[in-house]
Amino acid sequence: MAELLLRGATVVDGTGADRFRADVTVTDGLITEVRTDRAGARPAPSAGRVLDADGLVLAPGFIDMHSHSDLRLLVEPEHASRVTQGITCEVLGQDGLSYAPVDDTTLAAIRRHIAGWNGDPHGFDWDWRGVGGYLDRLDTAGTAVNACYLVPHGSLRMLAVGWEDRPPTPDELHRMRALLARGLAEGAVGMSSGLSYTPGMYADTAELVALCEVLAAHGAYHCPHQRSYGAGALEGYAEMIEIARRTGCALHLAHATMNFEVNRGRAGEFLTLLDEALAAGVDLTLDSYPYLPGATTLAALLPGWATAGGPEATLARLDDPAARARIRTALEETGSDGCHGVTADWETVQISGTAHPGLADTVGRTVAAIARDRGTGGTEVFFSLLREDRLATGILQHVGHEENVRAVMRHPAHTVGSDGLLVGARPHPRAWGTFPRYLGHYARRLGVLTLEEAVTRMTGRPARRLGLRDRGLIRPGHHADLVLFDPDTVEDAATYEEPRRPATGIVHVHVNGVPVLRDGRTTGALPGRALRRTEDGPRAVPPRGKAPA
Repeated sequence: MAELLLRGATVVDGTGADRFRADVTVTDGLITEVRTDRAGARPAPSAGRVLDADGLVLAPGFIDMHSHSDLRLLVEPEHASRVTQGITCEVLGQDGLSYAPVDDTTLAAIRRHIAGWNGDPHGFDWDWRGVGGYLDRLDTAGTAVNACYLVPHGSLRMLAVGWEDRPPTPDELHRMRALLARGLAEGAVGMSSGLSYTPGMYADTAELVALCEVLAAHGAYHCPHQRSYGAGALEGYAEMIEIARRTGCALHLAHATMNFEVNRGRAGEFLTLLDEALAAGVDLTLDSYPYLPGATTLAALLPGWATAGGPEATLARLDDPAARARIRTALEETGSDGCHGVTADWETVQISGTAHPGLADTVGRTVAAIARDRGTGGTEVFFSLLREDRLATGILQHVGHEENVRAVMRHPAHTVGSDGLLVGARPHPRAWGTFPRYLGHYARRLGVLTLEEAVTRMTGRPARRLGLRDRGLIRPGHHADLVLFDPDTVEDAATYEEPRRPATGIVHVHVNGVPVLRDGRTTGALPGRALRRTEDGPRAVPPRGKAPA
């Protein structure tokens, strides 16, 4: 007898094939049978627990290819923002900046540097330094969803070079390659880079080639936040593709967008670049989120030279009139590399969260609106907020184009990534709504994708990129990461005013066969595991020093 029977489900299996009706059984965390002949000679399967799935779609659990839950998984392990979307696995360590590998000095700097992404929780126990230690912490603490990890290039650079704007010496590059190889050996699935963020933006192409050679040798992939999504976006994508071609390293383009006014209507040029690379044999995929605004920190808009040396050096420059004048020129006249090569339009920059409680009244307002109330300019407000909030301010940037978003999601190499930031008073709604928005708004309402096309972008295709050979499909022997949803009602509910509203229509979610969402409510179960890269592909393995259960 099976442990669980999902009876009469409409199965969308993650391959892109047409939906079909089936009974699906689960035992010991694995799918044991997918039976399509209920009306045939064999009796219906029996099970200790039965879920009537009539009228519901059964799909593999969704895989978030771009997540910023590196700390929230540990602070809020029930992870409602993920499981209420049907997400059962997420890829951490994004944009070249995260918390492993580190030493005591770099950890302190990174905590401050990306507090606007992830917060900096008071009293938190930072009991790891390496990739293996971080993955062990996920396993021992317990999480609601599975997680994969990318070694962040910026963190490698901090350890080997520091925050200096220069190429690494041969010895420093050797250390970066060795640290990357160690992280891969400890279970990371690849490397991320953040090439419009410091210190990653200081890397030249040769440095990235040297690191991607290591990735290629290990069968891992490169996931770049490339140098610009504004002016020079196509050149930035071309550089990433050329690195992949030269090294043989698999490439996954993070939040692949064409933003800002300079790129309105230009998605076709980007997709032609992708098609040419694929035709030439480059192993390439990409992800995107189904919204127009982006989200980052206010400090990210600074030109790269202004953040050299780390957070304290940055704050010192903000107090220097000559440095402020130079920053102003970049933001208002020539374009800042931190602002994707364009000048800052303060009408499009909206405050999403602050660390300083005295700045709470700025949340939800644009920098331009704050400036009008204060009787000053937007750049002066920018300087003031950075100094008062010690660089921790989060923002939305309203710079996307609907026609570009739709064109990119139709591409056959496309997967889904929320890029969700989970901190701040009013974070981007994509953190709670990305996956249901694809299913409800873009598939059911607009017909941009079929249901099967949407599901394969969330399941089978990302599983292949990650090398998850036994996840991402509804097949016997695969892990029972499963989502049941109502295809007629599934919809994102999070808005820019109420960004933490759970989606509707996601009914049941199982991770490794254990229910984490039942009848739309979290269960408190923590069955998720760190999926570590091995020779046989990423899989759950016991934390170091522990025997298998």
